[in-house]
Amino acid sequence: MFNSLTGTITGKFSKQLLIQTNGIEWNVCVPDSCLSEFGPPGSEGKVFTYLNHYENGMDLYGFATQEERSLFFDLLKVDGIGPKAAIKIMSSVNIHELTSVLEAGEVSVLEKIPGVGKKTAAKMILALKGKLTIPETETITVKKQSEFSVVITSLCEMGYDRAETEKTVARIAADFSKEAAFSSKTQAEKEDSVFKKAILEMAR
Repeated sequence: MFNSLTGTITGKFSKQLLIQTNGIEWNVCVPDSCLSEFGPPGSEGKVFTYLNHYENGMDLYGFATQEERSLFFDLLKVDGIGPKAAIKIMSSVNIHELTSVLEAGEVSVLEKIPGVGKKTAAKMILALKGKLTIPETETITVKKQSEFSVVITSLCEMGYDRAETEKTVARIAADFSKEAAFSSKTQAEKEDSVFKKAILEMAR
């Protein structure tokens, strides 16, 4: 499980971003609406990811911000919308417009998005109006409160309850801080240790 990729952007195409990290070039499926948020080939970039496993393989999806990825996860909650359909929807309208339309319950606007239609638009409103999980203020608050906000965000986006996640991560971090070896680790190593222990405990 990884939260993001940081490296050199090697290519940008319709619904596709190529990014190289440590000698490995990743082929990431991204919404067209967020492609412009990444720099040109040759520049450094960071993409927030979601790895989707299915019977015959796996696909890697990516987003320019955590808010975009959260909206993607929200769309997956709608009956009949899978990862590829969610990417298609997000490619047709930016995150702010889509969020506004969903919160306002504007079925007539949603059904005009390619691949949606009246029936799916109604399902989207029913499932997501007033239930979107992408308020930026909440994310900012968590970042200020915890040095392990990345771990908390990743676990919440996997479906775990935020309050329980924050409590579990805080306890695990406090336990680890008592160990001399933990304090000598880099922040990334600390986050990895906390994440692994948290996922084991919360999966029980």
